[in-house]
Amino acid sequence: MAGYSKAIGGGFHAFITGPNGVGMTDLGTLGGGDSSATGINDAGQVAGYSKAIGGGFHAFITGPNGVGMTDLGTLGGGDSFATGINDAGQVMGHSYITERSFHAFITGPNGVGMTDLGTLGGNESSARGINDAGQVVGYSEAIGGSNDAFITGPNGVGMTEFSMPGANSISADAINDAGQVVGSSSTAAWTHHAFITGPNGVGMTDLNSYVDLPDGSYLGTAIDINNRGQVLATVIPEPASYALMLAGLGMVGFTVRRRKAREITRAK
Repeated sequence: MAGYSKAIGGGFHAFITGPNGVGMTDLGTLGGGDSSATGINDAGQVAGYSKAIGGGFHAFITGPNGVGMTDLGTLGGGDSFATGINDAGQVMGHSYITERSFHAFITGPNGVGMTDLGTLGGNESSARGINDAGQVVGYSEAIGGSNDAFITGPNGVGMTEFSMPGANSISADAINDAGQVVGSSSTAAWTHHAFITGPNGVGMTDLNSYVDLPDGSYLGTAIDINNRGQVLATVIPEPASYALMLAGLGMVGFTVRRRKAREITRAK
C-alpha cells in the first residue's frame, strides 16, 4: 500500500507499507516540504509527486519496496505529476510544458525518459490510467475546447479519441490488461454517468444500463477496473448501502464506495 500522511513538523509525506499493510515507511521528498504517492506496482515501486528543491512539484519513482526516490523531471514546464505505474515501472501522469499548458506523459521501464503523449488537438491532456502493456488512458482537450477521452497503443504509442453520443465531456480513468476502459461522461445536462468499453477501448456503454438502482440514483463515475472486469464505481446520491443487480454484463461486477474526490494538484 502507498499513499500520503501528515508528517511530524507539518507537511505531507508519501509512504509505503509492508505486505498486508504492515508498517508505514516515510518515503521522504525530493527536497521540498511535501510528497504524495499515487501508484504502486507488484515490485513495490512507487510513483507520485513531490515538492522539489527550489519549488514546484516533480513526478518521482522509487526502486522496489519504496527504496530511493528519483526525480523524473518535467516536459519543460515547472511541474509534473505522476498518477500511476505499471509492473514494468512505466510511469504516467501529466507535466506542464509551459506555465499554463500541460500534457500527458509516459516513461520507459523503471521511469527512464519522459515522453510527451500530445493532445487531441487542444492545449491540455492528462493520463489517468495505465496497464501492463503500457496502454494509457485519460482525457484531452480536443479541437473546439471539449474534453474527450483517449486511449493509446502499447507503450503510449498513438492517441485515439473515443466518445459517447450526446456526451459533452468524457474522462477515461482506468484500464485493465484487456484494454477495457472505465470512466465518466457528462450529458447535455452536465450529469455524469459511468461507462465501460470493450477490449482496447472499443465501444462505450453506460454502466447504468446494467444495474437496477432506486429511482433518482445512478452510477456517476467508474474509478477503477481489474483484470476480471470488476468495476469500482460511485453511486449518486450516496447510499447507506446498495445491492447492485447485474443485468447481462457477463463477467463485469461492481463494488460501490462512497463518493470521494481524487484531486491531483495541477496549478502552481
